[in-house]
Amino acid sequence: MISVNDFRTGLTIIVDGQLYRVLDFQHVKPGKGAAFVRSKLRNLRNGSVNEKTFRAGEKVEKAQIDNRKMQYLYAQGDEHVFMDLESYEQTELASAAIEYELKFLKENMEVHIQSYQSEMLGIELPNTVELEVAETEPGIKGDTASGGTKPATLETGLIVQVPFFVNQGDKLIINTEEASYVSRA
Repeated sequence: MISVNDFRTGLTIIVDGQLYRVLDFQHVKPGKGAAFVRSKLRNLRNGSVNEKTFRAGEKVEKAQIDNRKMQYLYAQGDEHVFMDLESYEQTELASAAIEYELKFLKENMEVHIQSYQSEMLGIELPNTVELEVAETEPGIKGDTASGGTKPATLETGLIVQVPFFVNQGDKLIINTEEASYVSRA
C-alpha cells in the first residue's frame, strides 16, 4: 500500500480492481476543508484517461509491473509476435493493445514488454526510432527560405511533417512520444 501523498508521475497503482498509471497529480490544500490529491490516471487495460480525487493520506495498492526486453519478430494476422531475448520464448500481442506503437515498430526492433501477473499490458518504445521515408514530394530548390514542412509517409505507414530537404529513401529519427521529426539519421 502507498499513500496518495507519495504519488509521482509514472507510478502504477490499483484502484477499484483496475490497473492505472499516474500521468499527473496535484496536491490541493483549500482554505476551508481537508486537503486532497487531484490526479489524472491512465487505465492500462483499455487506455482510457480518468481524473480521480483522493483524500490526503488515503492508501492505494501499488502494482508491480514487470518490464522484459523483447524483440519484435513479425505480424501474423491480427497478432504481433515478440521474442524474449533471454529465454527465446515467443509471446503474441493483439493489434488493439499496441495500436499507437505499431506506427513505429519494425521487424527485429528491441522493445520492453510490460506485464502484470503474467497479463501482457503493452509495449514501451524507445524515445526515438530510425525510420525510412517511403514516399514524399521532392523538394524544390530555393524552397527552404521560409523553413516550411511537407508531409512524408514512412516505411511503417506513419505520416509526419518533415523539412523540404528530406527526400524519399532518407532515414529519419522520429520522436515516438509526439510522432514528430527530430533529424536525419
